[in-house]
Amino acid sequence: MAEEAGRRRRAGGRAGNKTRAGNAAIDQMPWRLPINPDRPVEPLDADGVQAIHRTAMRVLSEIGIEFLNPDAVAILKQAGCRVNGENVRMDEDFVMEMLGHAPESFTITPRNPDRELIVGGKHMLFVNVSSPPNAWDMERGKRSGDFETFKEFMKLTQYFNCIHIAGGYPVEPIDIHPSVRHLDCLYEKLTLTDKVVHAYSLGAERVEDVMEMTRLAGGLSHAEFDAKPRMYTNINSVSPLKHDYPMLDGAMRLAKRGQPVVVTPFTLAGAMAPVTMSGAVALSIAEALAAIALLQYINPGCPVAIGTFTSNVDMKSGAPAFGTPEYMRATQMTGQLARFYKLPLRSSGVCAANVPDGQAMWETSNSLWAAVQSGTNMVYHAAGWLEGGLIASPEKFIMDCEVLQMIQRYFEEATFATTEEDLAFDAIKEVGAGGHYFGCQHTQDRYQTAFYAPFASDWRNYEAWQQDGAVWTPERAHRIYKQILAEFEAPEMNEDHREELARFVAQRKQAGGAPTDF
Repeated sequence: MAEEAGRRRRAGGRAGNKTRAGNAAIDQMPWRLPINPDRPVEPLDADGVQAIHRTAMRVLSEIGIEFLNPDAVAILKQAGCRVNGENVRMDEDFVMEMLGHAPESFTITPRNPDRELIVGGKHMLFVNVSSPPNAWDMERGKRSGDFETFKEFMKLTQYFNCIHIAGGYPVEPIDIHPSVRHLDCLYEKLTLTDKVVHAYSLGAERVEDVMEMTRLAGGLSHAEFDAKPRMYTNINSVSPLKHDYPMLDGAMRLAKRGQPVVVTPFTLAGAMAPVTMSGAVALSIAEALAAIALLQYINPGCPVAIGTFTSNVDMKSGAPAFGTPEYMRATQMTGQLARFYKLPLRSSGVCAANVPDGQAMWETSNSLWAAVQSGTNMVYHAAGWLEGGLIASPEKFIMDCEVLQMIQRYFEEATFATTEEDLAFDAIKEVGAGGHYFGCQHTQDRYQTAFYAPFASDWRNYEAWQQDGAVWTPERAHRIYKQILAEFEAPEMNEDHREELARFVAQRKQAGGAPTDF
């Protein structure tokens, strides 16, 4: 207990984080785990849910999924599935029995225990942008990702209380060789942030290294690491109807040690999935459940979540489209299926826009509100995503965090409470007809906290805005981003743990890191 208390003091806790964030760059909301009070939007009736479920079960039983991993195939054959080469067919009884083991919710505890997360139920968590190969900002334009830009995004990820998870690389640092890239990136991620981290399932070495680095950063014994979720991975199917070798390998390694796996098929209607949204969702569900069934057979009760990344393509160009009406409906429908299977849900905050303009924000807002409406528990790419995932932008990160804070405020009971004080009959009587509420006591007691206070929006009229320089939103976001970096202070970390982490990284680099063919 004394060691645990010491870890909390060194990490600073919620109060420490709020102090570090400060009010100089922006005055932001304190750290919280948002809870969505709304009933989900459900476009499907009960028969519609059953129809998609039955179609997914037919895909698994009659067509099958290609598992491009011999170990996975052998395990599923042992489980009684029908195997023909790499094709695996599984019956509904087996799938539903395996799903019965999966928990409806679980926690993930990073090196700072005050940042512990709950995945599932009505909780809604936001993840930074993950995996773009390029970056864009107003000074430098579009360019390939590099390590310094990666670290900038890590600082933004730590700074914003509305970002709960340091997911994949916010931008791929191509100036670091792939054999050791994960070592450098995770070292920075684990020291520049104290939030939950993620491992890419791209080969055994990378997954094993990240699990060990997470353990060392938290000062945990092997038994303590294995005792509860400390980090996670996300895997994608290769639509249509395939799971590849390295992602299955990584997922199985994490499942064996009780670490969470999010299974997210990437299905684009009209390209890698049927052009109809219910058909695309049924295919996505089948692909996801196949991998989840495998993981539950390996370690019954291991934490898993189902992800949706079902959107459509532009039928004129073949380019992916995001934040579309079809994307929103697919997310809502997948939410219904996730609740049917009693699994936590992951979706995304995505757009196809190339710069942080109006299109970027309406498409991202559509995606984020679809996440709210669907009962999503983990929102990937919640801040910073552009060009269909090919660009990460700090200005977009700032602008998205404004939206995330608005969603958090929307969830607060104060926005819909109906106590006597909220109904304000006495204030209505006091002001009467033709008066105003600015000066009445009811307003005076509440005006400082009554409404959402933005940090990037400008609510002044045109003349005031013009007189102050006529600064457009991306320019304001750019200034905020620069100010945050100038003021950033890394979260506290036990120096013994930092030294152990650095020693491990040095040793693994000396050993060559992860094997590559170049």
